[in-house]
Amino acid sequence: MSALVDQLVAQIIGLEVGLLSCQARLAAVTDDEALHDLRTTVRRLRSLLRPLRGLPGVEQLESAARAVGQLTTPLRDREVLAAYLQQHDYAEAAARRMRQQPNAYRQVAASPELAQLLLILGAFPRFIRASQHQHLLKGLRARIEKRLAKQWQKLDAALDDPDHDRHRLRLLIKRVRYAAEAYPQLGKLPAKAMSRLKSAQGALGDWHDCWQWLAQAGHQADLQPCVAVWHRTMAEAEGRADRVLDKLAADCF
Repeated sequence: MSALVDQLVAQIIGLEVGLLSCQARLAAVTDDEALHDLRTTVRRLRSLLRPLRGLPGVEQLESAARAVGQLTTPLRDREVLAAYLQQHDYAEAAARRMRQQPNAYRQVAASPELAQLLLILGAFPRFIRASQHQHLLKGLRARIEKRLAKQWQKLDAALDDPDHDRHRLRLLIKRVRYAAEAYPQLGKLPAKAMSRLKSAQGALGDWHDCWQWLAQAGHQADLQPCVAVWHRTMAEAEGRADRVLDKLAADCF
């Protein structure tokens, strides 16, 4: 038990350091990967916390992480779209969106949402240690294993549904993948699971991008030239995602 708690505290501290680094990069507008790295770090934190629900401080930390995710989602969506437009020679449309990003980065770095997350995260190892000393972490390993297994079972059930919702599948896959990375010693995934999960997440991500961009094209005139391509790309991504999901179901369940 002590080793598991030590590993948990070490991960929390590592994530805090990662967030502080991302905050500094965003404030200084040093690079265009800082926002992505911030969101990935927050996602890894949420995956680490999900099996710990019910322990002191977890609910508050989850809420703070969720707020940062909600704040940054539209900014990251705009960033990804701008990169696509730039890559496909829609320079003016790309530039129109890219011009908004530096100020957005600085706003995220100085946001109350990120400040609150860092404040709670900095105190969280003390909550964990206090819970350990008060014997509130008895059965922690079994609790985590049970909840990881439940996430895997939810994904299995969703894959078995012939009318599966790709949005929900994408979310479930991300949860299972990042939880397995957070608890590699407890996840007990099949041998091919991680590579299949990554492939499925990528294919569903391509599909989701097109779906989202088509929705935006309905009220952003400069995206109209891309609509036909996005329809084709989304259809191709649907087929690719279905093939990858079939492999995931066949190899891992």
